[in-house]
Amino acid sequence: MSLKKQYLKSKPVCKVTFRLNAEAAGEAKNAELYGDFTGWDDKPLSMKKLKSGDFTLTVNLEKDAEYQFRYLLDGETWENDWEADAYKRSPVSFEENSVVRV
Repeated sequence: MSLKKQYLKSKPVCKVTFRLNAEAAGEAKNAELYGDFTGWDDKPLSMKKLKSGDFTLTVNLEKDAEYQFRYLLDGETWENDWEADAYKRSPVSFEENSVVRV
């Protein structure tokens, strides 16, 4: 898994590409991205599955901020990003959320 960040010169925005690798995804057929930027439950973002078995998605995030996020596999299993910028305890469970800083 990795986070690729591309800062735009014309706007205070960073294009963040989230990539969930095949090893972490296992046999998952679908992956969704949840986070502060999706309202968590309101509007998850569906990720594209690549031939390699990795899942990917690019999201525009306002820069100079920190966002918590997680991946949901097949609507059942939560997965963190193994290469996140940091981890923070979830306010709704005993688990940690991945963090991306832009």
